[in-house]
Amino acid sequence: MAECRAVVDGTPLLGRRTGIGRYTDSLVRALAATFPVDVSVLGLTLRGWPRLRADAPPGTRVTGFPVPARALRRCWARGAFPPVEMLARPADVVHGTNFVLPPAVRTPGVVTVHDLAFLDAPEELPPAERELPELVRRSAHRAAVVCTPTAAVGAEVCERFRVPRSKIAVTPLGVDPEWFDAVPPDERLRSRHGLPEEYLVFVGADGPRKNLTGLLRALDPRLPPLVVAGPGASSPRERVVRTGYLPDEELRRIVAGARALVLPSREEGFGLPALEALACGTPVVCSDVAALREVTGGHATLFPSGDGAALRDALGEVLTRSADPGSVAARREHAAGFSWKACAEATLDAYRRAL
Repeated sequence: MAECRAVVDGTPLLGRRTGIGRYTDSLVRALAATFPVDVSVLGLTLRGWPRLRADAPPGTRVTGFPVPARALRRCWARGAFPPVEMLARPADVVHGTNFVLPPAVRTPGVVTVHDLAFLDAPEELPPAERELPELVRRSAHRAAVVCTPTAAVGAEVCERFRVPRSKIAVTPLGVDPEWFDAVPPDERLRSRHGLPEEYLVFVGADGPRKNLTGLLRALDPRLPPLVVAGPGASSPRERVVRTGYLPDEELRRIVAGARALVLPSREEGFGLPALEALACGTPVVCSDVAALREVTGGHATLFPSGDGAALRDALGEVLTRSADPGSVAARREHAAGFSWKACAEATLDAYRRAL
């Protein structure tokens, strides 16, 4: 018998998977497969709803009906209607996996707040997301428990939303097992994407928070070319290879073959690409922000965020080191401490606290 019935926002499962989509998929799979949780996936969307049955992880059920997401968010930014009880089957707990917790009449709620970067740069939000700061603030106060991927984000939520520390549950993300077996690309994959023999790699979408522009400015002809793996602008630039969105298997191989993964973000909530690179033994160079320090645990080369000269120096330092089997093993061992089962177990504990 299931310990609890959980309705989980599965909207991030639809379309090409972003980091939050991968989090939602991996969390729900682990909950349904490992723990006594009856998981129902709710799609808060009109156009994408028909695909949800195909995209929902095994062992879960789909609940609800097509609803216009923008209209829902406008309502929830101003009040508590419609409640989740009108949108989904009865449950013991509802989990907003993507910053926003649906209001409820009586069902206790848990919300995952991945980061608070949008508070510092609201002008960078697309028009459809302009109400996000108020939605997240309301969600954090409405929730019985607020899950954050790192203690760093948890502390920010407490400070900036005046949420009691007792409401925070740190639920670190996990690493897919396939990352530990990833091997560098073969000639066929190199040819398909025009990969050079030696390269640095950046993984993620092209946006201000990720600071890809700062990385491009910091590139030096003495450094290997840069491979940008992820969606974004495709304007040509010398010594920069853009692969676009990649299948998981290709992404793992490209990261495994890189001289270093570079994550120059001005802010991060977790930094999963850094942890995945450590899992396949690839050196990591990342900005010295709280969440990345926490997640990489001393196994990355850090530089002050936004300092291009320091970034070049950090890359030069990593590239001049000889390959050390001990360092590779230490990176892998550190990454092995993060699993989706552990993330699901911490999340289930959050459900119990909410109940």
